[in-house]
Amino acid sequence: MAWQSNTVEANGIKLHYTRTGGDKPVVILAHGVTDSGLCWAPVAKALEADYDLIMVDARGHGFSDAPENGYSPDYHAADIDGLIKALGLQKPAILGHSMGAATSLALAGLYPDAVGAILLEDPPAWWIPAEPNEDEGQKRIAGMREWAASLKQKTREQLIEEERARTNWSDDELEPWADAKLNFSENVLRVFGASNAAQVDWAGVIKKIKVPALLIYADRDKGGIVDAESAQKLAEMLPSLQTAHIANAGHSIRRDQLDAYLKVVRAFLQEHAR
Repeated sequence: MAWQSNTVEANGIKLHYTRTGGDKPVVILAHGVTDSGLCWAPVAKALEADYDLIMVDARGHGFSDAPENGYSPDYHAADIDGLIKALGLQKPAILGHSMGAATSLALAGLYPDAVGAILLEDPPAWWIPAEPNEDEGQKRIAGMREWAASLKQKTREQLIEEERARTNWSDDELEPWADAKLNFSENVLRVFGASNAAQVDWAGVIKKIKVPALLIYADRDKGGIVDAESAQKLAEMLPSLQTAHIANAGHSIRRDQLDAYLKVVRAFLQEHAR
């Protein structure tokens, strides 16, 4: 079955998505900042025989609307809740990467009846409160913002070649990754605002999550965000959480170690996706 693309009105904006289709359990795929829905294409191709994958362009990314404001996790969660309602979905699973993982976590707590299970690929560890006026943290956020802004100064070919030299990613990963980097709105840079994460009471939200959850994390020395300590902290806050460490991978775990990633995702979805 050919994939279909369409839009819905959700939370006051137009959200674009691509859907594999079929009468199968639904899994929503929520991408990271500066990516787009089709950055999930390799995962969707691997899973489409068993699942109906919905690859959403977050606000400001891909072909979705790019309002000036509203890039904090609570807005992203409301967007996905609106998508679920607009498509008439019944408690789909949601698999999110980075920003999309934070969206998934917020969605499950703020809208506890919306989803049936959540899978988190290396989210920002916002459940651990940051120290006030933490210089190192502010420098990191500023550096990420500068990195995201610099992507716009390069051609598609430059982006692909530079990332190919830095990683072992396949062309199936590199091409949609580069396309996404050229298409996101500069309004998305608000994600890197110092107060962005603080729009959500993470401790309060996480306490409200009742659905099965999986945290997939990698190696800090290769660029991963979550480590064993922060994974354990989330597990203490969220009793339904399972954790899976994938070695020799950085922040983009699925791109670095696709086979190992799919193994843990499939095992979780087989048990919890309906």
